[in-house]
Amino acid sequence: MLEIRLLGEVSVLVDGRAVELGPARQRCVLAALALDANRVVSIDRLTERVWGDRFPLRARQTLLNYLSRLRKVLPATESAGIDRRPGGYCLTAPGDAIDLHRFHDLRERARLPATGDRQATELLEQALGLWRGDALTGVDGPWATAERDRLRLDRLSADCDLTEVLLRLGRGESLVADLAARVAEHPLDERVAGQYLLSLAAAGRPADALEHYRRVRTRLVEELGAEPGPQLREVHQRILGAEPGPARPAARVAPRPRQLPAPPPLFTGRARDLETLTDVLDAGAGVAIAALAGPGGIGKTWLALHWAHEHLDRFPDGQLFVDLRGFSPAGRPLPAGAAVRGLIDAFGVAPPDIPVEPHAQSALLRSLAAGKRLLIVLDNAADTEQVAPLLPGSPGCTVLVTSRRRLTGLIAGHGAHPLALGVITDAEARALLVARLGAERVAAEPEAVAELLARCGGFPLALSIVAGRALADPDLPLARPAAELREAGLAALTDGDPAADLSAVLSWSYRGLDKEEARVFALLGIAPGPDIGAEAAAGLTGLPPRQARAVLRSLEQASLVTRDQHGRYRMHDLVRRYAAACAEADLADAERVAALRRLVGFALHTAYAAERLLYPQRPPIELTAPAPGHALRPLTGYPDALAWFDGEHRCLLAIQRAASARGWHAATWQLAWTLTTFHTRRGLFDDDFEAWQLAKTAADRLGDTAAQAQAYRNAGRTCIWLDRPAEALGHLHQALALTERTRDGHEQAHTHRNLAQVWAKTGDLRRARYHAVHALNLLKGLGNPAGAADAHNQVGWYSSLLGDHDAGRTHCEAALALHREHHDREGEAVALHSLGHVAHQSGRPADAITFYQLALTLFRAIGNADEEATTLDDLASSYVAFGHHRQARAMWRQALALYLAQHRAADAERARGRLSGLAHLHIG
Repeated sequence: MLEIRLLGEVSVLVDGRAVELGPARQRCVLAALALDANRVVSIDRLTERVWGDRFPLRARQTLLNYLSRLRKVLPATESAGIDRRPGGYCLTAPGDAIDLHRFHDLRERARLPATGDRQATELLEQALGLWRGDALTGVDGPWATAERDRLRLDRLSADCDLTEVLLRLGRGESLVADLAARVAEHPLDERVAGQYLLSLAAAGRPADALEHYRRVRTRLVEELGAEPGPQLREVHQRILGAEPGPARPAARVAPRPRQLPAPPPLFTGRARDLETLTDVLDAGAGVAIAALAGPGGIGKTWLALHWAHEHLDRFPDGQLFVDLRGFSPAGRPLPAGAAVRGLIDAFGVAPPDIPVEPHAQSALLRSLAAGKRLLIVLDNAADTEQVAPLLPGSPGCTVLVTSRRRLTGLIAGHGAHPLALGVITDAEARALLVARLGAERVAAEPEAVAELLARCGGFPLALSIVAGRALADPDLPLARPAAELREAGLAALTDGDPAADLSAVLSWSYRGLDKEEARVFALLGIAPGPDIGAEAAAGLTGLPPRQARAVLRSLEQASLVTRDQHGRYRMHDLVRRYAAACAEADLADAERVAALRRLVGFALHTAYAAERLLYPQRPPIELTAPAPGHALRPLTGYPDALAWFDGEHRCLLAIQRAASARGWHAATWQLAWTLTTFHTRRGLFDDDFEAWQLAKTAADRLGDTAAQAQAYRNAGRTCIWLDRPAEALGHLHQALALTERTRDGHEQAHTHRNLAQVWAKTGDLRRARYHAVHALNLLKGLGNPAGAADAHNQVGWYSSLLGDHDAGRTHCEAALALHREHHDREGEAVALHSLGHVAHQSGRPADAITFYQLALTLFRAIGNADEEATTLDDLASSYVAFGHHRQARAMWRQALALYLAQHRAADAERARGRLSGLAHLHIG
């Protein structure tokens, strides 16, 4: 029987007897393979793990000797052994043969929602019992140190998991001594602090618990500049209220998403449907999925939201909501990839930590949902293919899917429970009218109400529109809408075409509008995008913003549009389809075209103004002249510009597609240009690529060589971020040929800088530096000092990575001087940071500290918190290299606080590991 032990001294037992593993580096080879057991580890990776970046001249041969010796001392069996594989070596071993993998397996089993507390206690005690000291004892080097720090955090987390379970089992009093020691070792760990508070309270020492909370809060404020998190504050409040109780499960991911729209107002009826929904979801053994199907306007979304809000206590880890736009006349359904990305963003994952490939993003989403009790509402789905990538894989999660289609693939392939939603009963329909109009008004016209109920046929949207119009006009006799319904009829309600079902109701609602309201309603039906802001509506309609808002409020009161919490207006898709038909029938083609031109002008010119605030150093372009009467959204600064892009992004993409479809080619490529900076900073590279694909087509049809060069270059630039280097090179070489035809040296330089990025991405740093140098020479010859500054920094960075630190320093110093000369504070900060990196890599930690401190001051002054955190992290590393451990600890604590605030989970874990490493050195 083979046992490989990593959780303590690295050792191997065969049938209970220790095997001699040889020198420390040979043991490191075994540990490096065992950590990735049953996976191939390349020779280069093994070399890096054993020697770091200071490997001997004959490192490869020495490594092969170590592997040969290990293969001799380890017993070769069918299920275990070290094998040579394509690309490297693989340690094959059963999962239970390696203590580290047993530890992780036991811990994951303990965390399953179906695992009871007593069983979880046994599993966690078994897991922690595998530890025999610090992991990887006897193995040294940067890799081993980093892994040891990471595993130390895993052990602490498992200790906390066990403590959490024991607190729930009422054993808090017996934990005081152990937790006191743990608190001393991890004074700023809020989870440890909260558990210590609860154990003190359970031991009858609430005063000590409150005093410890005061000390922890003081340290957090003084050392990190942050108040305690919500969970620790909650524990404090419970102790103040003399309700310590067992510990609640700690949140391991921040933030906890709370995305549900507000509960439907005055929801009535559907009692049987709600009961059925509860029953089918309770019956699910794994992921509980309910598929609500029915025609548009039947009330699927309202039912799902009402049920969700009634059962919030079931989902303490969060609730997510996505409108999949499966049957939206605004355009295509929301791509599954965009929906996956939106759900990942809700968990606060930093853009650099999100993989590019769609299947990897779906896997990340399942990992984020694993072990949690989540509700996911997927509204208005087109088909099973759109829904499948969004499904979690762990028990404890519940998914509500609404669609006009019966998603048989979801039912057959994923075990979804179908729930066909029909019309509501007469009693429920009457209750709806009473809730909206009041019992007295409904009772005053019994015959008219009876006819309304019959004509609406229990269709919730129809009833809501009738009630909305009557509510807006208290003097309107209910007999009037009843008579109009009688004349138009709802016979189409039974033919299965939802668009025709409500045409009669919508027609009299439309006729009840005044002339301006009717025109705005019709134009909203042809506006691209899923919703619209008041300023964009003013641009579309040509009205002053104040008047546009007044008309929108009137339409909202008539239940023809709804307004969300962000002040954006949305139409039900059936209402929008009817509005578009009204525009086709009642507005001249010239008026419709003029409205769309105004909307495109609003989008283009406002987006351009916002882009200039995001990136004022970017060379400007000359825009297409705006259409007469177009509006412009005033923007007050960088935060306002970024928020505007966040709110309008999907609409801007839809407007660009509409401009492309109408052959408005100049606006099409210029809209792509305005979106580029926002897409880059938000990591929305798929959207950026799609926008530039449309821009390429538009530029080609214009025959505008300069626009073509921009379009091809930016398409190539986006491919770099999408990890498609071959495609990037194709676009960039086309762009370069175009710029040579136009003799546009600035655009040539930009293209060479992008080519440098492609080659750096592929690992060819020499070719990357060649293109960066070419760009620099062009920009210097053109007298473009701002562009030359960026190029100098790029040349310096690649030179340093190639080991030429002197050249790296020279170029970064040149970049710094130019940025200072042209008062580009952000460019100056970036250059200072690069100089710090060069100094650190070339063994000059004192100089690195100086540069990082200067960069840090500037990043703070301009409010760039993202780069501030990165610079603090790098500054701490230089302090360590210089032997100033106290300062390093202070910098890493500040970086950690910023990383947590920015939801940069991987960076936060790295900072915690480094702080833990310093604590291990007993630095006071």
